[in-house]
Amino acid sequence: MSYFCFMEVILIPAKPKEVKKQKLRVAAYCRVSSADPEQIASLESQVYYYERKIKSNKNWLYRGVYYDVGSGLRKEQRKGLARMLKQAEKGKIDLILTKSISRLARNTVDVLEATRMLKSKGVNMVFENENLKLSDQKTEFVLTVISAVAQEESRNISENIKWGYQRKFERGEIQTKYKNFMGYTEMDGKLVIVPEEAEIVKKIFELYADGFSIRKICSYLEDNGIRTKTGKTKWAPNVIGKMLHNEKYKGCTLMQKTYGENFLTGKRKKNNGEVRQYYYEDTHPAIVSKELYEKVQLQLN
Repeated sequence: MSYFCFMEVILIPAKPKEVKKQKLRVAAYCRVSSADPEQIASLESQVYYYERKIKSNKNWLYRGVYYDVGSGLRKEQRKGLARMLKQAEKGKIDLILTKSISRLARNTVDVLEATRMLKSKGVNMVFENENLKLSDQKTEFVLTVISAVAQEESRNISENIKWGYQRKFERGEIQTKYKNFMGYTEMDGKLVIVPEEAEIVKKIFELYADGFSIRKICSYLEDNGIRTKTGKTKWAPNVIGKMLHNEKYKGCTLMQKTYGENFLTGKRKKNNGEVRQYYYEDTHPAIVSKELYEKVQLQLN
């Protein structure tokens, strides 16, 4: 005979794990379009505002305020943005605050590339002026429209600037912002001869006219301890070549030797007749005579 003993079973539930709420790692991005004092003051105010806003939120961890000074058109001018996106891509940022879509970029493609990368990494972004969050479904469409409008506005500004320069050229207003220009310095917007450098320029033209090759001229200058405008002991053949072609050494000026190929990239291209050029005689003191200059051009060609 078997006997069964029924015992009362008391169920003791497992203790739920405490889920510790993770703090959001938050950064901000600011940009101003120029280094004007008013713009820099605005940038400082934005940086201060975002730093206080992030640090005062007990649920947020401060991950920095990134910023840039310059046009929002060109990637190379947005180093602060590039650093922030790199940190986000590495998984070190959860949320980014910024004033508006145009602060991020004025280039539609760049805006969409950046925001899509952030979404793929689970990073949210808040555009305060537009009251938009990257996590919202409608946001990409709105981003596309707003950034396209900003890009078109930038294109119009670029075209207006070009138009303004062309009118100045037509009126004979010469642009004289030159750096490292052997033989000259700039004073009050005018080219002024530097005597000791002018002698070097004359010698280069005379040597070439006498049959010296460009490489032989480089050797001559180096052997005689003559330094470049920037103080280098070595002379590059392309530097000599550009000097020999430069009409400014005979006192004349050719404007628009290059032109902006693309307003988005800012890249300039040599003008081989694609856009109008403006040539002016006797715009400043000459270092070499027109006769010597033309003789050199014949030999170069």
